[in-house]
Amino acid sequence: PRPPAAPPPAPPTRSRAPSAPRPPAPRTPPPSPGRARRARPRPRPPRAAPRHGAAEAVVMRQRARALRKAGTDAEQALWARLRRGRLLGRRFRRQHPLGRYIVDFVCLEGRLVVEVDGSQHLEQQRYDDARQRWLESQGYRLLRFWNNEVLAETDAVVETIAQVLDESGR
Repeated sequence: PRPPAAPPPAPPTRSRAPSAPRPPAPRTPPPSPGRARRARPRPRPPRAAPRHGAAEAVVMRQRARALRKAGTDAEQALWARLRRGRLLGRRFRRQHPLGRYIVDFVCLEGRLVVEVDGSQHLEQQRYDDARQRWLESQGYRLLRFWNNEVLAETDAVVETIAQVLDESGR
């Protein structure tokens, strides 16, 4: 009979220096599958008391935003020529609140307001006159153009705006 086989030799091992014992792992169960754990939202600090006219300012900003989204073809054509400082390097804003009015375009630096009017302005002459007086009392110069004028003669309208900005010298 054959003698029993010797066990295979053990693989060589590296000797390590003894290290500090590891802390035990936390014993929180893992989140259930398909359901993520969310952090609780932090409580918000209390709001300051509203300033006089703050509610009206919010409404004006919301209305201006809505008007920007629903601009007329004439306003969009003119905005393409005025935006991003394309006219004499001057920055214009579109549908911008000034006081209790929202103007179509304004160059704050040049104190110039540009209005593009449709047929509805024939019926609201008194409102437009009061608005113009207020804007002029605040130091703004007002230019008015009809929708069809902006669409048919965009270059001439832009040239007129550029001349007024040059004259103002601001």
